[in-house]
Order: sequence, then structure tokens, then C-alpha cells
Amino acid sequence: MGRLSTHVLDTVSGRPAAGMRIEFLEAKADGGWEHQAEITTNADGRTDKPVMAGEDFRTGRYQLRFHVAEYFRAQGVALADPPFIDIVPIHFGMAEADGHYHVPLLCSPWTYSTYRGS
Repeated sequence: MGRLSTHVLDTVSGRPAAGMRIEFLEAKADGGWEHQAEITTNADGRTDKPVMAGEDFRTGRYQLRFHVAEYFRAQGVALADPPFIDIVPIHFGMAEADGHYHVPLLCSPWTYSTYRGS
């Protein structure tokens, strides 16, 4: 069975981004998005359980929406209004029914990067 996981690293502090809110959405055939879950990162910048795994795992097109500005404001970082980076949407596809898809985010209020991790 496949699984989807994520974690977030705060590149301003050089630590895991604990307490970041993440929305998980699934693409629908009509081009819209359906909300699947809302999760928050733990002290290690990870979610307490996989975003999707086991019997619930299915291939398709998905989106993780990382609430970056909200997180940095909570850390006391002064941001412009509107912030340069607010919500980071990562659109990705999962084609392997037994694959492990790991979508990490490295972020600051001014930049972000991601990759398919392991």
C-alpha cells in the first residue's frame, strides 16, 4: 500500500516548523478541488501520521497548501501586508499505488523549495 507524508523546515531558524497548518485537497474531474483534511505539524515539523496511507491511499492529483505567513507571524516574524509568501500550494500527482510519496517544504517568508523525498 502507498502512503503520502510531508514535513516542513523553517530556514529562518534552521529548525523544524512546528505548528504549521496544512490543507490537503484532491483534484476533481471538473477541475475543482475537494478538501480532504487539515493537519498541523508537530514539534519535529512532521505530521503525527501519514497524510494518506493504507486502505485510504489512492492515486490521483493532489494539493498540499502550506500556511507559511500564518506560521511565521506566530513565530513573531514581522511580515509585510500583504506578505510576499502567504500560502504555498504544491500540486502533485501520485501514479504508483504502492509508492511512498514524501513532499517536504523548506521555507522562509521570502522563499521556498520542495522535492519528492523518501
